[in-house]
Formats: sequence, structure tokens, C-alpha cells
Amino acid sequence: MTAAARASGAYTAPVEDYLKAIYELERAGAPAETNEIAQRLSIAPASVSGMIRRLAQQRLVSHQRYRGVRLTAAGKRVALRLIRRHRVIEAYLTQALHFSWDRVHDEAERLEHAASDELVDRMAAAIGEPATDPHGAPIPTREGKIAERPRLALAALAPRERGRVIEVSDDDAERLRYLGELGLRPGVRVQLLERAPFGGPLRLRVGTREQTIGVELADTVLVERSGPA
Repeated sequence: MTAAARASGAYTAPVEDYLKAIYELERAGAPAETNEIAQRLSIAPASVSGMIRRLAQQRLVSHQRYRGVRLTAAGKRVALRLIRRHRVIEAYLTQALHFSWDRVHDEAERLEHAASDELVDRMAAAIGEPATDPHGAPIPTREGKIAERPRLALAALAPRERGRVIEVSDDDAERLRYLGELGLRPGVRVQLLERAPFGGPLRLRVGTREQTIGVELADTVLVERSGPA
């Protein structure tokens, strides 16, 4: 890629996908590992190693052996630009075209590389400049700023502790449909009533109803604490 192309923000779809994956993995607070990137992108670890070297040469990531991969400031700008496109498209599909929340992720994956920044900005303006996508994830601004909030997995709440759902993982349509049936959507108040021992299920109050879910599912729901009972 030429310097002029980099200056214009014209990166290939695979490069953008890698940077987005690394950003999402870094949200947990640690550098992204090669195997994690490979798993997220469903490709072989050997392929990831080659791409990471190329991204490092383009100064989009920093990589130290055995210490994982981190985005540089330039890499983060590219990642957030793609994430903005993805999340605005999801929001537009649900609000303007009335798609259900379990269908928009795959549609946005197909459209995010093709949509221009102007089109995405017009989509955002048409639906009132939403701050989050349908699954609660924050939407970066046009300037590449993002308002990340402190959050923890629902499974990490203590018994009797209350919280509010702020985000759910959006990469599995069937799981999203099930979470919707349980009422576990952004904005809903929850309380962990009881935790079965030895990794057993969690009994919750979701709004005004009681539900029982497994720990693995609860790990895909992110909440902010709102206090004890």
C-alpha cells in the first residue's frame, strides 16, 4: 500500500478486519494473542503471524514476541472507523428498517467495508445520532472517539447484587434470540439471586421475572453494578 493510500484511509478489508479483531480483544485490558485473533477471525494461527508482521511494518500494531499485539494510535483509528461503520449500520437496520436485533450483525459484516463514511454519517443523522448499537456497544464518533464504560460480566455479580445490562455479545444470532426471550437486553435491571456451587447455573431476577441461566451464557452479558439488595 502506498503512503497516499494510507493517508486517505484506504485499507483492505482483511487489514480492517484484523485491526477490529485486535481492538475487540484489547477491550479486556490485555494485548491480543495470536491464537485469540485466529479464533475470532476463523483462520489458521500461521496466517495471523504473517499478517501481524505486515501490520507492524505499516505501523498499525506493535508486537513483541510472547507479549501479544497492541494497536498503535494509527491502527486504533482504522479499527474505530470500521467499528463505527458496523455499529451505525446495525442501528440503522433496526431503527429505520425494523430488522430484529439478531439479524443485523451478519448484515453489517457484509456492508461495513462497502459503505462510505458519508453514507454512514447520513445513516447516523437519519436515526438521531445514536450513542450505542442495538446490542449496547458504544458507537465511535466521526472523530474516532469512543465512550467505553466500566462493565463486567453478569456472571461476576455477587449473590443479591443488582446491575443493569449495558451490552450483550452480538456474534451469535441464535444466542441473541434466546437472550431476547429471557428479557436480557440493554437497559434491563437484573439481580443475581443465587449462584449454584461448582459452576452451576445462576438464578436471576430480570426485570420482574425470575430466570435461570448457565455461567457461559451469563459471561456474554455485560452489566454495570447498581448496588446490593
